[in-house]
Amino acid sequence: MKFDLFLSICQTEVDGYLPSEAKMFQNFFNQVELADQLSYGTAWVAETHLSCQIQKENRNAVIPNFKGEIGLNTDILQLASLIFSKTKKINVGSAIRNIICNGGPIAHAEMIRTFLFLQTYSAQPDRILNVGYAAGRFPFSNTAFGFYPKTALEKKFWEPIKNKYFSQGSEIFLRFLTGEKLSSQDLSPTFLRRTDFRDPEDFQKALSLCDLTHESGASQPQFNHFLDQSSPQTSIGFPREEYILLNPHWSFEKVGLIPQDVSLKNLKLTIGSHDPLIQNEANRFLPVGVFNLSITPESVIDETHIRMRQKFHPHGGAWKREYMPRTVMLYLNDDTAVSDAENSSRAQQKAQRAWENYWTAMEKTLDPEKVKKAVSNTVAGNPAQVLELLKLKYHRDDQLMLWFDFNLHDNEEIRKSMICFENKIAPFL
Repeated sequence: MKFDLFLSICQTEVDGYLPSEAKMFQNFFNQVELADQLSYGTAWVAETHLSCQIQKENRNAVIPNFKGEIGLNTDILQLASLIFSKTKKINVGSAIRNIICNGGPIAHAEMIRTFLFLQTYSAQPDRILNVGYAAGRFPFSNTAFGFYPKTALEKKFWEPIKNKYFSQGSEIFLRFLTGEKLSSQDLSPTFLRRTDFRDPEDFQKALSLCDLTHESGASQPQFNHFLDQSSPQTSIGFPREEYILLNPHWSFEKVGLIPQDVSLKNLKLTIGSHDPLIQNEANRFLPVGVFNLSITPESVIDETHIRMRQKFHPHGGAWKREYMPRTVMLYLNDDTAVSDAENSSRAQQKAQRAWENYWTAMEKTLDPEKVKKAVSNTVAGNPAQVLELLKLKYHRDDQLMLWFDFNLHDNEEIRKSMICFENKIAPFL
């Protein structure tokens, strides 16, 4: 197994204590520097955009009971530069970078290419940046940047359509990363299929909305129906009555990014979507791994590994299990003054309390069944128990992102757990 560190920098209230932003980052860098001294390969950092607290002042607050901020890192590129300057070997990963907000996929591709270019002038030019990317967790982070339903069709069926737009954004992002020069007319067709709708009648409703004109009264349709109006069978292999072709969400003339002379050898990519079609589509352009959450069913994980052996971009070589890094919420207790049984009990209590506090804060935003599964998937106990649990739950070739700071602000306790894992667990895995 390989071991990474996951850091949320989640500024929430725990047992009545809410650290300042300065304290949160002080603890963060303290933990990253320790991880660098130990054997952790990558420091994965959660990324968040726009204040959750301010959003609570608006209608439809996404987390009305949450005190604090879900995360404080808003830019992994600036943070990575600082981490690299403070450490010697640890790599940095984003978990995840939202490519929809802050200018959209073109802007994110240019920022990353610029980072890679400038990194060659640093004292340590060979450090790896692993960009995990997705569409963000909360809609309000994207709404402020214009990503929200505008047409009649979008307003009615935004959930399936926004996923299609993310797939389109992923293509834009990846193709510009490679240095392509293109316009929105060069993008792959983006379409809704009948199978994208849970209710078959919804697809018919969507078809009827496609014929609506703009509110201005113009006769131009908002959406085109078919790739080839003259043929009963389309070039994508199914009848034209089975899909709706969507106009590009991002419309732009031919552009190219600067700097142009950029190597991607120190860049790794991981997509934060469990949609098989989006994963497959991303790997048409570059080698892209897949993010895994602790609540993802084992059946989905196994299926993904099997499929990615065929779909992984050939420039990445053979698919490896480590290309799906797995989040592990970990609670260790190793107090030599008490028995193994007491250490186990204390670790279990910490895990249960953390999830209860988190669920209270996130009430109405998470499925209770998913929370129950997450609790059961949390690894907690004394060192011997944790060792056996990891052997039982994970494959020997897995890459684990160990999450020690979930709902916990005790920096010394987190550091002790990191050291305990290094000395008493990692050598046997």
